[in-house]
Amino acid sequence: MTRLSVEEERLLDHAAAAPMLEQVQQWAMINSGSRNIDGLAHMATMLADAFSALPGDVTLVDPAPVESIAPDGRVQPLVHGQHLLLSVRPAAATRLLLTGHMDTVFAIDHPFQNQRWLEPGILNGPGVADMKGGIAVMLAALSALEATGVVDHVGYDVVINSDEEVGSASSAALLRDRAAGKLAAFTYEPALPDGTLAGARAGSGNFSVIVTGRSAHAGRNPDDGRNALLAAADLALRLKAASGSGFSCNPARIDGGGPNNVVPDHAVLRVNFRPRTPDDEQAARALIDRAMADIARDHDVTLHLHGGFGRPPKPMDAKAERLFGLVRQCGADLGLSIGWRDTGGVCDGNNIAACGVPVVDTMGVRGGSIHSDAEFLLADSLPERARLSGLSLWRIAQGQFQPGQERG
Repeated sequence: MTRLSVEEERLLDHAAAAPMLEQVQQWAMINSGSRNIDGLAHMATMLADAFSALPGDVTLVDPAPVESIAPDGRVQPLVHGQHLLLSVRPAAATRLLLTGHMDTVFAIDHPFQNQRWLEPGILNGPGVADMKGGIAVMLAALSALEATGVVDHVGYDVVINSDEEVGSASSAALLRDRAAGKLAAFTYEPALPDGTLAGARAGSGNFSVIVTGRSAHAGRNPDDGRNALLAAADLALRLKAASGSGFSCNPARIDGGGPNNVVPDHAVLRVNFRPRTPDDEQAARALIDRAMADIARDHDVTLHLHGGFGRPPKPMDAKAERLFGLVRQCGADLGLSIGWRDTGGVCDGNNIAACGVPVVDTMGVRGGSIHSDAEFLLADSLPERARLSGLSLWRIAQGQFQPGQERG
């Protein structure tokens, strides 16, 4: 354990004193589901007001255009909310990136809208852990860093997007742009209840396969038809059967079909892949291409692929291990045991790591049961994680993190 300096002690006191629980409860009252554009606008305004306490300019950035495939196969625009961007000291020699997301998985009509204390210190509510609690921790840590008054040589960008829970398609370019040239990054996804962080992450790709066959009467001339629904189901089975140790495949939905007396001529297969490495991603894409060609031949149908791998795999390379090491040492100096483990889940940390920037992407609160109506926040983790994040940022600012050079 390293003895904390007077400056560090002051920073930690400032971080822990921030009104984080009050902020979380206020923000969690706003339904900001990924498709609730009005709710996201309200949330963005609230966050812009809160982050305006930091130096720099807060702006709301329009989402990039995104297309989706409707159940009938039409390509249509998909609306997203604005993203928050704060840039502080953009000309500084040392630059960092901090990211979070304002959206939740809970739709505007979802029954999970309210908060309650499950027991003292355990708050149940939509988004309290994932990740309105994390945003409060980020703000507290940055406010504490600024309060030291001796970080003029360090600048940072904050990106809080509105579409992380649905893949960050409208914010991916913004994340790439802001990751450029950064020394390191923190993302404020929740840690596990015991404080364990995520290490390496699998990648993720979402695809829609439009299958076009030929309709016919199911009784008079069924052999003249080409059953698109059957072809889509066969494709789903082949993709699933071919997945293995390098990547998983989850056929999630088939849209299509019609009356029982008509051979269906249209279907859309929705499928997700989780590759563990870049090579696995290439193997998964080769499988998709091969299986689609086989289905087109065997069923005499045409297929069109829409989508892609929006989350690259995130390995634990040497730079990431050094950044984790700094966070772990900061935790030890605060009396916290910080460990990490690999996960199949994905987040914006995947996209940041793909830009060559080391990132720890679970710097948020301790909590659990996320993406369900049992989601909970351990309230004492708010000051705990704000102190951890603040100390980590301070030590990076003091030159205690050097990513080094990777071997080619």
